[in-house]
Amino acid sequence: MVTLDIFSDPICPWCYIGKALLDRALLDEPDHPFTLRWRPFMLNPDMPAEGMDRRAYLEAKFGGKEGAVQAYMPVAEHATEAGLTMNLDAIETTPSTVDAHRLIHWAGIEGVQTAVVSSLFRAYFVDGRDIGDREVLADIADGCGLDASLIQRLLASDADRREIVEMDATARGMGVTSVPTFVVAGQHAVPGAQPTELWSKVIAEIREGAA
Repeated sequence: MVTLDIFSDPICPWCYIGKALLDRALLDEPDHPFTLRWRPFMLNPDMPAEGMDRRAYLEAKFGGKEGAVQAYMPVAEHATEAGLTMNLDAIETTPSTVDAHRLIHWAGIEGVQTAVVSSLFRAYFVDGRDIGDREVLADIADGCGLDASLIQRLLASDADRREIVEMDATARGMGVTSVPTFVVAGQHAVPGAQPTELWSKVIAEIREGAA
């Protein structure tokens, strides 16, 4: 098997789109060689724990309402092309994602990492839930077969918080500046939401190399 490391943030719309395009290629090739490993990268490492009003966040980031609308037009178009639902108007809060990344980390230990990542994207982009809220995270954990009460206890502690911050810093040190960034077999970095065709080609090349 070939490890495909995916640096992403569950509030990143391009990560949600990039995952959908990759998923399509993996569905077409059920015996694909990839083992997926989700790695933390925080778009807003300094976000306060309670998050902030989404509209205020977007307008500050993109220089006013007009800039925010312009920035999100291609996101909406690409989401539609990828067959995704995105209820951006339902999102009220831009959360801190450090707890979501802790949950993804623990899900990896339990072998349900991709399921948790999928649920986080759906909760945020489809249902407009606050994925910085620990009750919401425990509910997502429960839906993926994890022990919700254990997850709540872990979230209430500082377990693995420093590790997530360090992994985020390591990613930046490796040269990851935006997400999603995919790293194939620990050496080939592929930045951005890539078309399904590219992944089909990569899978074919890996198979040829193995043969």
